[in-house]
Formats: sequence, structure tokens, C-alpha cells
Amino acid sequence: MATVSTLHFGAQTDEVTSLLRIVNLVRTGQATTRPEIGKVTGLGRGVVSQRVDQAFQYGFLKDGDFGASSGGRAPRTLRFHSEQGVLVICALSAQRIRVGITDLDGRLLKHAKRTWDIAQGPEKTIKELLKQINTVLDKDTAPAVWGVVVGLPGPVDFASGRPSAPPLMPGWNGFDIKTPFEQRFNAPVWVDNDVNLLALGERARRPEPNVDLIYCKIGSGIGAGLLSQGAIHRGANGAAGDIGHVRIPESTAQCRCGKTGCLEAEGGGWALVRKAQQAIRDGSDGPLAALAKKQPITLETISIAAQAGDPLAISLIQQSAVVAGETVSTLVNMFNPEVIVFGGAIASAGELFLADVRQRIYERSMPLATRDVTITLSINDELEPLHGGAELAIEQLFEVTFPRWFAEGRPSPERGNVA
Repeated sequence: MATVSTLHFGAQTDEVTSLLRIVNLVRTGQATTRPEIGKVTGLGRGVVSQRVDQAFQYGFLKDGDFGASSGGRAPRTLRFHSEQGVLVICALSAQRIRVGITDLDGRLLKHAKRTWDIAQGPEKTIKELLKQINTVLDKDTAPAVWGVVVGLPGPVDFASGRPSAPPLMPGWNGFDIKTPFEQRFNAPVWVDNDVNLLALGERARRPEPNVDLIYCKIGSGIGAGLLSQGAIHRGANGAAGDIGHVRIPESTAQCRCGKTGCLEAEGGGWALVRKAQQAIRDGSDGPLAALAKKQPITLETISIAAQAGDPLAISLIQQSAVVAGETVSTLVNMFNPEVIVFGGAIASAGELFLADVRQRIYERSMPLATRDVTITLSINDELEPLHGGAELAIEQLFEVTFPRWFAEGRPSPERGNVA
């Protein structure tokens, strides 16, 4: 792609501003013909033609199909050149890694997954991620990588991309995750909490992009992603939504973080597995106990057994719903969301979980805060973190850092990362 030599990007001139805006209008589908661009921007016909020609020259726009005629010659539509680069998305959980390749519109092109214990540490895990990326990224024919996203099951300082004392991830605290990927792909890298990616994936599916939303993931651990007017709210240091270690009154359960009485220690997946194993040792029988003789118990198997009517599994799911609902109700009173989504392995329990968590939220929240709220389950798509990661990369590239790297024709680690 050619680089911009005729525009001065040191200062944000009107010419630069209008050029960037036109590219984004076409990219997002808000205006896809030259007349539409003129109406939206107020620019004259000649200026629009000049800016569009520049965007063509630099490789950001291409011709599309012919649009509908309004009486004269049908206008030629424009489209964003989404094939000019790809995004690499890595989504990690406690026991699994997934990688995906998308185009610049976020369409998932290829993906792979494998079982992996994140407690093996950052060096081994990053080496494995790069290996998995090589299986889905064709080095000979794929376009250049424009960005990499890594989602982690723990707190992350978003500005530095470094994990911050993640309970599920021994040895990861403060580790420099960005550099290995920057060196491998010469592209900007963003590292975020996995539940933030899930929240962004939810936003992409909804007609109202400026939604106020809480995404609560209950898997091995528990966390929440917060969307305020469609934007991720991370807080001052990236700790917003880290509800897994909120104290549950009267609980004395030991948590993996070293404290006692945390929400995760009472209602997280690993806590329910611990309780199920203890109950079976104490003589509980039924479908879940029979299943435990054949395979290890997981939150997924507990959720499925609960759906099948197993009393022990039902009791455990209800316990999780009660403590999760009580904690989320505090967020509801403070945040007043339009939508609350529960996802993770707990979603397999379906309405059994949702009925109890709804009841607890309505009981514990103020009437005005819950008057119009929708409480629902996620679609439970295992590819959702990859879609959400693409949303994060696209947002960072074209809404946050675009003016810094546009002149170079593609982002670099220096100009594409958050300031």
C-alpha cells in the first residue's frame, strides 16, 4: 500500500479529518456512495471525490456494486478494503486456548483450539499460542497482520497489557505479554480481561451500540465486563468488574486468591466442583455421582446434570445463582444497566440458573434500577471471545489510533497501541 506523502499528519488538519471520517463512514456502512457521503459530511461534490480518490490511492476503499438509481445513472457504491490486513485473536481460559484469524471487518476466517492448562506459565503458553497461530495463518498468502488481541482470565492493566495478580494464573503477574507478539508480527497488541471481550461480542450482536450492559461470566472463576454507553469501562487500572473476589457475608470458604469468603469460593465453577466432590464422598448418589465414576466433574457436567434433574447438581447451581445474584445486584444499583448477560459454563444450566439469579437481583436491587432491565443468558458460543477480540482490535485501530498510523498505510506497534 502506498503511504501518504501529500498530507501533513503532524497536525489534525481539516483535510485529514475529513479523509479519516470518509473511510470510517464507508467502513461502518453509514454512507456507501459519494452522494451519501456528501449528505452526511456536508462536503461539496468535488471535495468528496478528491477524498475518495485519495482513500482509493492509499488502499482503504474499493469499488462496490452499483446502488439503486434515483432517476439518473445508478451510483457506484464504495466498500472498505477489509482484505488488506488480518487480525490475530487469542482467547485463553483456565484449561483451554483458542486462536482465530479475522479480516478487518471482524469476519472470522479460520480458528483453532486445544486443551491447555494456563498454570503452565506465560513462556510456555505464549510459545503454544504462536504455534497455534501458525496453524491457521498462511504465511505465504495471508495479508499482513494489523493487530493482535490476547484475552486472559484475570485482571489486566490495559495500558501496559500486563496481568495483575491473576488468581488463576500463577507466574503471570506483571509479565510482558505484548513484546513477543509485537516482535513476531510487527503489529500493535492489546491484552484485556476475557470477559471484556465477551461484553464486546454481545455489543456487536445488538442493534443499540450505545448499550449499558453487564456481562457476568461464571466459569472456573467469576468476572464481569461493563459496557457504559457501548464503551468498555475498565476503571483507573483495569480492575472494574472484578467481582469474583467480592466478600460474601458469613462465608469462610478459602479462595484461591488467598483470602476467605470470596464470591468465586462460593459460586465459581471450581467451588461447585469442590462441593460436588465432597458431597459424593459423603454418600450423595444420583446421575452426577454416577458420572463422576467415569470422568472428572466440571462445571459443564454439573450444569448438564442439573438440567437432567439431578438433586445435587440443582442444589449447587442454585447456590451459585443466589450468591452471584446478590453480588450483581450491587452492580445493578450502582450502574443501572439496560441488559445483564450471564455466560460461561453456567449458561448450560439454562433457565434453572437464570430463574434464581433473576429473583435475587430483583429482590436486592432498587425498583428504578430494574424497571427496564433485561436479564438473559449468553448464546454460549465458544467462538464468542474471538468475535469480541476482533471488535476490540477494530475499535482500537479505527476509532482510537487511526490518525496516528493512517499516513503509514498500516499500523505499527509504536503508533497503533494505546497511548
